[in-house]
Amino acid sequence: MTGRSVAGQVFLLQVAIVLLLVVAAAGALVLQVRHDSTTEARNRSLAVAETFANAPGTREALTAPDPTAVLQPRAEAARVRSKVDFVVVMNTDGVRYTHPRPDRIGKKFVGTLGPALAGRPFTEEITGTIGPLVQAVVPVQADDGTVVGLVSAGITTENVGGVGDRQMPLLLTAAGAALVVALAGTALVSRRLLRQTHGLGPFEMTRMYEHHDAVLHAVREGVLIVGGEGRLLLANDEAHRLLDLPEDAEGRHVLELGLDADTAALLSSGRVATDEVHLVGDRLLAINQRPTDLEGGPAGSVATLRDSTELRALSGRAEVAREHLKLLYDAGVGIGTTLDVTRTAQELAEVAVPRFADFATVDLAEAVLEGEEPDAGTSLRRTAFSGIRKDAPLYPVGERIGFIASTPQAHSLGTGEAVVAPDLRQAHGWLAQDQERTARIVEYGIHSLITVPLRAGHLVLGVANFWRSVKADPFDEEELALAEELVARAAVSIDNARRYTREHTMAVTLQRSLLPRTLPAQNALDIGFRYLPAQAGVGGDWFDVLPLSGARVALVVGDVVGHGLHAAATMGRLRTAVHNFSALDLPPDELLGLLDELVGRIDQDEADDESSAAVTGATCLYAVYDPISRQCTVARAGHPPPAVIRPDGGVEFPEVPAGPPLGLGGLPFETAELTLEEGSRLVLYTDGLVENRERDIDVGLELLRTALTGAGRSPEETCRAVLDELLPSKPGDDIALIVAGTRALDPERVAEWEVRPDPAAVGEVRASVTRQLTEWGLEDMEFTTELILSELVTNAIRYGNGPIRVRMLFDLSLICEVFDGSSTSPHLRYAATTDEGGRGLFLVAQLTERWGTRYTPDGKVIWAEQPLP
Repeated sequence: MTGRSVAGQVFLLQVAIVLLLVVAAAGALVLQVRHDSTTEARNRSLAVAETFANAPGTREALTAPDPTAVLQPRAEAARVRSKVDFVVVMNTDGVRYTHPRPDRIGKKFVGTLGPALAGRPFTEEITGTIGPLVQAVVPVQADDGTVVGLVSAGITTENVGGVGDRQMPLLLTAAGAALVVALAGTALVSRRLLRQTHGLGPFEMTRMYEHHDAVLHAVREGVLIVGGEGRLLLANDEAHRLLDLPEDAEGRHVLELGLDADTAALLSSGRVATDEVHLVGDRLLAINQRPTDLEGGPAGSVATLRDSTELRALSGRAEVAREHLKLLYDAGVGIGTTLDVTRTAQELAEVAVPRFADFATVDLAEAVLEGEEPDAGTSLRRTAFSGIRKDAPLYPVGERIGFIASTPQAHSLGTGEAVVAPDLRQAHGWLAQDQERTARIVEYGIHSLITVPLRAGHLVLGVANFWRSVKADPFDEEELALAEELVARAAVSIDNARRYTREHTMAVTLQRSLLPRTLPAQNALDIGFRYLPAQAGVGGDWFDVLPLSGARVALVVGDVVGHGLHAAATMGRLRTAVHNFSALDLPPDELLGLLDELVGRIDQDEADDESSAAVTGATCLYAVYDPISRQCTVARAGHPPPAVIRPDGGVEFPEVPAGPPLGLGGLPFETAELTLEEGSRLVLYTDGLVENRERDIDVGLELLRTALTGAGRSPEETCRAVLDELLPSKPGDDIALIVAGTRALDPERVAEWEVRPDPAAVGEVRASVTRQLTEWGLEDMEFTTELILSELVTNAIRYGNGPIRVRMLFDLSLICEVFDGSSTSPHLRYAATTDEGGRGLFLVAQLTERWGTRYTPDGKVIWAEQPLP
């Protein structure tokens, strides 16, 4: 105790001395730095002031009309070069001509001017506007000694010196070194004192020994101390128990204690050992041994003994548990990577083999494979198989299996509980399923089975079977729990895949029902088309070919944003709207305008329904081709532009104003007029063909141009070439493609006459019609055609404006058209029996297949179609 007190006093004394020295050195340094700074400031300011006062031109500038203009830049340059804080030139009254701050020029100088006015340089310390500083004032004298001005230079004391900053780290380093030396000296003194007194008295030593002895015998690890001659000096209670030592073991040689040869040899040798495992009786002991004379201690060794029997058993169980957790983790990651029922079932089988079972099979109800809820029953179809070998005599994949009531599978399906059959040779209910096959399975070496139902809520989707053959131990209850957990996770993924399959099937069915199944009969275009739904889900792409009046044909492609049932249903609504609007014979830009308003109304109706997606962003392209004039009128709403393949094989993308996507509203749509040579091919498509995650639309359009350039002549060949070049392996969006080869109506099948606005001209029209029909070989249609045109021309003369023109087209039907300059549309009405008129259009409607009105920039056209005989 005294030694430690002395050591403490020595330590405190040395620390006090060192601290005192550090404080004294710091004070001396501060005083020295302050003195050096002031001296340096005086010398520098005086030198700068004298140099500037005696500089050429200074005296002359003081007598100049504007001294400041001459001296201010010189003073500032001198201040910067000399690194002072100011250089001020003033007159003998102390009025400043220069100053670093221009706003102080013209004001009185702060300081003593008397000595300088007397012709003597003068320095002083003051506190000025920029802080404590040293300034010098020097006179500027004329040749006769007269003082004509004064120059002052000053510098703040904080900007001079730096000696203290350089010496302070050295001082602190020296102080730190002194402290280290002091601590080292104190440690040496304390160690010497403690070595001599051991720091404790007899009472403390006795108490310490008792504590050490209590700890030694209380630890759950055996401790042996062996002397240099191999005699046992000490063994605690745990060592006695583990080695079954006799009571008088201490003091005897370790070779005489009845230990096994290996253990006795290790303890007597004194060599270093680390976790050496020795079998002592029925225990596995891990022995660690170290010599005691490594650092000058007494000869001998210390050995510790640890019973690792239970630890090994616990470690084995922990390893099994870790493997089970790893299996469940891998199952969570590896099962359900796709929304395909069959693939998900296969993933379950592959995860289980070989880490849990040697073979795994999954049997699902057929309704599940089709996306429907399973019916109650035991008839399943083998969906997945995985095994360490491929020749196992289990039911093959794809086979339909009807499990009898006594089998574990039937029990699982009926009760929803997992079943373990530890010995299949004794599982009579399972053996009865198919005696020939089950006998071959047992003979093959498969001896244990776990059957777990695939449950998703109240539904039992099927069963998963785990078979063991290589490992001799049968499945136990712990492994049954693992199988249930594994299958429970997989069942969720299989049910998700089933639901997706059902929704996808419904969407595909809806979409196919909404798309055109066959193309309408028309003679203006040779049509080839392709429609490819996305693998990720049904989208909203659509296309249509719509015959119009006057042998014209409308082509339309569109794309609704999103996927699934909503997109397919919205596509159907838009397609129906296009059908209805096209029946009005509207120009493409007007039709897109009406479609844009419709999309806006759809979005407004569904704005409050959180489950509904907006339609805004849908795109559409509408084109009308006239085989008589070979004019194609195109308008698009945010849709990719069409492509045109000329008869010579050249490909171009005509400039068609893009227009905003449907639903944005507020902006008009514009049309482009294309003149297509006969034999040209017009290509319309959706963005899924030219744009995906791997490439942008510009790259896709160039690829499309290349594909179209090398395509064959027919539309079908063109479709095939385009898809071979651009179709991605896994389309992420629907693809709609139309290739329309243009035809021109033979001029010989077009007849046209100008009609005078005179009722007598009706007879001339009938005569011309008769001649033309005879020329076409349609004599059987003369009467009805004359009657139709007579009514239409009479109405045009009576109610319309000139000019009036009649045109007949001999196409798939006989088309009669009457042009006039009025925009008033006729209306079909049913005349009463007493009315003298009003039956003309009624007769036209009865005699024709269809009739209607379309408007032109100059008026309207009344048209009627008759089927050919």
